[in-house]
Amino acid sequence: QVQVVESGGGSVQAGGSLRLSCTASGLTFNDYGMGWFRQEAGKQREGIACISWSGGTTYYADSVKGRFTVSRDNDKNMMYLQMNSLKPSDTAKYYCGVYPTLVCRIYEDPKHWGRGTQVTVSS
Repeated sequence: QVQVVESGGGSVQAGGSLRLSCTASGLTFNDYGMGWFRQEAGKQREGIACISWSGGTTYYADSVKGRFTVSRDNDKNMMYLQMNSLKPSDTAKYYCGVYPTLVCRIYEDPKHWGRGTQVTVSS
């Protein structure tokens, strides 16, 4: 059974940084692209960053480009999202997802989801 678990959320002031982590088990980690998504209260979930199986290809939504960096460590079965220059508009629940392919497609839903971790940015 595939399990996806996010960690690292919390509260931070505007301009601050956080690093989210995601681990997935029950699969061969480096066989799959992965992504980060977020959902603000009352809004649809959106893809914000994704990374291919090797880490060689990444994609970002315009809203986070230049501030967020996605990376992965296949030896540790971990994916990360470094979030810098955080804004109150980044406040959301952040989810990790595993795609059914080697690549990732930021505007498509992954096959497996985590339960999310809350990020709150205060002004």
